Amino acid sequence: MLSLALPGTSWAHRLPAGLKFGVLAVAMAGTAFLRDPLPLAAVGALTAGLYLSLGRRGLRAGATALRPVLWIVGLIVIWQLWLGDPRGALVLALRILAMMALATFVTLTTPLPELMAMIERLATPFARFGLPPRLPALTVAMLLRFIPVLRARLEMLTLAWRARSRRRPGPRLLAPMTLSLLDDSDRLAEALRARGGLTPPRPPKKSTLERRP
Repeated sequence: MLSLALPGTSWAHRLPAGLKFGVLAVAMAGTAFLRDPLPLAAVGALTAGLYLSLGRRGLRAGATALRPVLWIVGLIVIWQLWLGDPRGALVLALRILAMMALATFVTLTTPLPELMAMIERLATPFARFGLPPRLPALTVAMLLRFIPVLRARLEMLTLAWRARSRRRPGPRLLAPMTLSLLDDSDRLAEALRARGGLTPPRPPKKSTLERRP
């Protein structure tokens, strides 16, 4: 499985994960309060500059990751235009694209082990309530790793359908996609159980003979 992280040693990769996510949270909050298209367009231009600093690979990876969001933005814009609010459609489109692009940039430049370590540190206080800190960290890691896997699986099923029929697959791919995901989840659960599950193994207790001086 491939993750969304982009391998590299750029300036963004060298920043601590906590700092990047802290700045991302502030930027998200600030972008949510913007109501004018010009400031939102400026945020989008700044985000595009961040991707440019990563080179062609960064631009390509960002465009690939943001491609599934475009049809959602398109539906929102169509709905707002149908309601007779072109300014609101533009504002919503710019806001969603800017926020998703910023989040994707942080994800691309944060290695998965650093992200998991940060989430485990944040989830440590919940351990007193019985929640293992490793559980949310592993959940986020699996989510990020499965996104490109799901996209590649859907492309493979689409190609297989087009090789056998000239009609568009449409919702016909839902059943094989669901079955393949259930099969992957079973194998993933078996792999996790074989490695000790979600909780780290406890150290063996010392015997009575070992405790004696």
